[in-house]
Amino acid sequence: MVHYKITYFPIRGAGEIGRQILSYAGQEFEDNRIQGEDWPALKPTTPFGQLPILEVDGKVLAQSHTIARYLARQFQLNGKTAWEEAQVNSIADQFKDYLNEIRSYFVVKMGYGQGDVDALFKDVFLPAFKKNYTFFSNFLKASGSGYLVGDSLTFVDLLVAQHSADLLSANANALDAFPEFKTHQEKVHSDPKLKKWLETRPVTSH
Repeated sequence: MVHYKITYFPIRGAGEIGRQILSYAGQEFEDNRIQGEDWPALKPTTPFGQLPILEVDGKVLAQSHTIARYLARQFQLNGKTAWEEAQVNSIADQFKDYLNEIRSYFVVKMGYGQGDVDALFKDVFLPAFKKNYTFFSNFLKASGSGYLVGDSLTFVDLLVAQHSADLLSANANALDAFPEFKTHQEKVHSDPKLKKWLETRPVTSH
């Protein structure tokens, strides 16, 4: 049996997508959550000096979206055709761009940096959120299935649904402008293949 091990900090963050793919697939894995004081010793042993990393029978893979793409292909969560896979990857790349756009806001909001959180919300987060959720909505409407691409769940549904859930947990009205994504989040997170993980994973703020 293949042994999967995901190493990340004790938060959801960039490690969560790999955990969710493996959980959805019903694949056992080692969820290795390291504490901050252990990171300096581990850092030089990682490919790029960052987490998460995925180990597959001891072989190491870095970069969260590369990990997601690899696992999605292994467990058929990457679309049913080459074209669907390309569409999935395009959304994943745009989602990563979106996270980079809003990073300065969340750094301050989560207490990792200093700044005017209200101004950053208005000037950084809101424009990026509206722009990118409009992009994602176009895919959701085009598919007509309740999923972003094709007629089945892919790893970008997991990415977007978790982000939507995080926004809603902070503000119940966060998706008022995009009600289709509240429906999408509920659809994805009510799937029995994922629900067990969501109910039993360690509780963290982000």
